[in-house]
Amino acid sequence: MSLLVMLQEVAQAVIDLAPLAKLGAGLAASIATIGAAMGIGKIGSSALESMARQPEAAGSIQTSMIIAAALIEGVSFLSSHWSSACLSHFKKRNISGCNGWL
Repeated sequence: MSLLVMLQEVAQAVIDLAPLAKLGAGLAASIATIGAAMGIGKIGSSALESMARQPEAAGSIQTSMIIAAALIEGVSFLSSHWSSACLSHFKKRNISGCNGWL
C-alpha cells in the first residue's frame, strides 16, 4: 500500500474534504474571472491609447483588441467550467476525499 493511499485514508477518516473542494472550486473560478477582467481592461486601455495616437490604424487595432478579449474571455469560461466539473465529480462519486483524482 503506497504512502499516498494511506494518507488519503487517514484524511478521509479525520476530515471531510468536500467543503474544501467547494471552496477551492469557488476560489479558482473567481480568481480566473478577476484575472480575465483585469486582462480585458488592460487590452481596452492600451487599444484606446494606441487609437488616440494613430487614428488611421483604429480599425485594425479594434479588430485585434476584440480577438484578444474573446480569447481571454474563453479562458475564463473554460476555467469556470473546469471548476464546476470538479464539483460535479465530487457529487457523482459521493466522495468526501480525493480518492479517484490522483
